[in-house]
Amino acid sequence: MKMKKITAILLAIMMGLSITACAGGKETTGNNGSDGVAQNITEESQTSDSFGVSSKTGEEIGQPDDASNAGSDDSASEPDNGTEGSKILVAYFSATNNTEGVAQKLADGLGADIYEITPEQPYTEEDLDYNDSGSRSSVEMNDPDSRPAISGSVENMEQYDVVLIGYPIWWGEAPRIMSTFMESYDFSGKTLAAFCTSASSGFGSSDSALREAAGNAKWLDGQRFSAGASAEDVMEWADGLGIN
Repeated sequence: MKMKKITAILLAIMMGLSITACAGGKETTGNNGSDGVAQNITEESQTSDSFGVSSKTGEEIGQPDDASNAGSDDSASEPDNGTEGSKILVAYFSATNNTEGVAQKLADGLGADIYEITPEQPYTEEDLDYNDSGSRSSVEMNDPDSRPAISGSVENMEQYDVVLIGYPIWWGEAPRIMSTFMESYDFSGKTLAAFCTSASSGFGSSDSALREAAGNAKWLDGQRFSAGASAEDVMEWADGLGIN
């Protein structure tokens, strides 16, 4: 019996040693396989670098920067349509700022350019005294040929298709400086309309001298406004002209 037990124990030990040896062989094979996978990953990374996808060479070429800047370069080259290509001009003379307020409302509502007709010699309060026959404004209005000088000029008047012309009513007419303005440019083929401000006088024929000076231009009906005219009132007239 003792010999049988000893034999069984020896057989068990031998089987255990055999299993351990087999397991050790499989582990070695597994390590070799892992090394092969790692080697393939390294080769793929090197292949990608050679095409500049993630290599330093690719960054130096600037492919990522060029791609990201392409869109911004295109948008920067587009013209600013809000400030270029305007076709409407609001030109006005305002000795006491009443006409200026209406002109600004028109320009804002229409998205138009605006130009102030500025006399070389500004008008003083004494100049505007219509009760004084010797005042500057009285003398000018009594002389149809008077042409007060203007400081500055409109640049590129030819770009405008429509010109809205504003002024205060003086002695039932447009101030003589408006004739100076009209005779300084070629309005042929343009569309014109006048607007004026006054305390009580109507529009009447205040633009007759301006029409004559404009030559071959298309004239639309003008409008008189009070000094405190609202933007709604001003734009109601402008919208009725059909110019916008």
